[in-house]
Amino acid sequence: MTDDMRNDDRRIVIEKSGVGAGILAFLAGLAVGAGAALLYAPKSGAETRHDIAERGRRVRERAQEMAGDLRDRAESGVDSAREVVGRGRRKVTRAVATGRQAAGQAREDLERRLGAAKSAYRAGIASKGDNSSNDEPDHDE
Repeated sequence: MTDDMRNDDRRIVIEKSGVGAGILAFLAGLAVGAGAALLYAPKSGAETRHDIAERGRRVRERAQEMAGDLRDRAESGVDSAREVVGRGRRKVTRAVATGRQAAGQAREDLERRLGAAKSAYRAGIASKGDNSSNDEPDHDE
């Protein structure tokens, strides 16, 4: 390998830019192009001013269209986000209601089982008390 190949420093630069940067680049390119056209155009001053005004009008219309498109996209995104949040909120509300219902049923079931266990315990104590008086030998004999 030669020194030239080792020192060959190749890099790739990737720039990320939003919609605003694209609009600015478009307007800057338009201004540079208009300036170059003025320098090389063989027209009179009145014709040049008319052309500049016409191009300015077209640029303004295009900028308004782009701003409208951007606004529409933003509104659409907001509407979509609202729908997603609304669906999520409804799901959470249903889940909470279902959880509360299940907890209430579990509580009722537990209370019913506890009541049955208490009754069985009390019945067991009562029957043991009855049996114990009959099972004891009589010491008076």
